[in-house]
Amino acid sequence: MPPAPSSQTAAARVAVCGPASWNHLILLDRLPEPVPHMQFALGDQHTLGGTSAGKVLHLADQGVEATLHALVGDDEDGRRVVAALTAGNVPVEAYASLRTERHANLMTPAGERVSLYLSTPSAPTAPDLDLIEAALGEAEVAVVDLSETGAALVQRRLAGAEGAPIWTDLHDYDGASSFHEPFVRAADVVFMNDDGTDDPWALMQSCLDRGPRLAVCTRGAAGAIALAATGERAQVPAVPVEVVDTNGAGDAFFAGFLAASLAGEDLTGCLTAGARQATVALASDHLHPAVAPAVLR
Repeated sequence: MPPAPSSQTAAARVAVCGPASWNHLILLDRLPEPVPHMQFALGDQHTLGGTSAGKVLHLADQGVEATLHALVGDDEDGRRVVAALTAGNVPVEAYASLRTERHANLMTPAGERVSLYLSTPSAPTAPDLDLIEAALGEAEVAVVDLSETGAALVQRRLAGAEGAPIWTDLHDYDGASSFHEPFVRAADVVFMNDDGTDDPWALMQSCLDRGPRLAVCTRGAAGAIALAATGERAQVPAVPVEVVDTNGAGDAFFAGFLAASLAGEDLTGCLTAGARQATVALASDHLHPAVAPAVLR
């Protein structure tokens, strides 16, 4: 059974709220076409997933005191999730859910991905939201990822609740999604990738126009860019690496950037640290190599 959350847990420097899942990764030579057919997998494995799990693992790798707040079911998948995070030295506050989140990810060697959600957590209770909100309020930075729980927390913030500055990851945001909108407006810093846009600078500016002080966009092999509300711009190239798996690279980048920011680095230094940390995920077939012993048990 996952550990019960406690309001007595000491405040972490960074509190991360969002998905932790148990995933089945299936490697294919190409993504399936939308017609009936048979296709042979190049390989497959079961491992830890979830954008928040990835971020907190890489924050721990950088020596940042961080705690993950996630909905986890009292089931075998939930026990696997907690065991893998524990192997990565991540403190977990697991809140009760009827089921643990599970995905089947269809992957290609080029990094293309189709994620099939096999199960999603049940809705968080009001008391659990109160506990998570309090923990995020005591941290120096609150990372609130896209999820039903995250949506409830940012709505509270927009309604006047106080707390630590929110950093959020919009992933493949296109600038128009209504689900993403409250996350943008509640955030101090927003991250995204360029999958949903042909003009990442314009997309970042549109986010800044709605309140954040900083926007960061990862561009895969093209590196990463950032734009501050002051008008400051920065960009760095990707760090060369032999890619094993692309899952979690964006979360590793986020964590490396955040760790550098907490250490007082300038914008270019933070981008450089993020690009360097991304290689840790890219060179591993797990979100972070630290979870491998628990996954392979």
